[in-house]
Amino acid sequence: MDDSDHWGQVVSEIAVDPERFGPDGLVGLAGFSHVEVVFVFDRTTERSDYTIARPSRGRSDLPAVGVFADRGPRRPNRIGTTTCQVIDVKACTLQVRGLDALDGSPILDLKPVMRQLLPESVRQPAWVDSLMSRYLA
Repeated sequence: MDDSDHWGQVVSEIAVDPERFGPDGLVGLAGFSHVEVVFVFDRTTERSDYTIARPSRGRSDLPAVGVFADRGPRRPNRIGTTTCQVIDVKACTLQVRGLDALDGSPILDLKPVMRQLLPESVRQPAWVDSLMSRYLA
């Protein structure tokens, strides 16, 4: 088991700065089932190996892919995104399920997930099913 598996049941709280966003920053978000959380992989170091295809998460059973065919922290800008279930919204605190960011990771933005902006169907290579089989379990 990889240390970064099993994010699916993780419940996280995101505190929104009341001085910057006031008491109304999260108003209306409780009406959405999901929110896209944009965050920073702040504990990874900047890399220069983006030109080399590598297996996702270093797994030798997976094919080597380019940096833009993977969602891990090896990013040219270290920005991560996760679609999370909205659990609760209170004042300046958002509670979500399934956020795969480490505790204390800087949150850049929150965006409600809107059905009209999602694709009708998603195509992906078969290796992704193996990669993700325990990730959100």
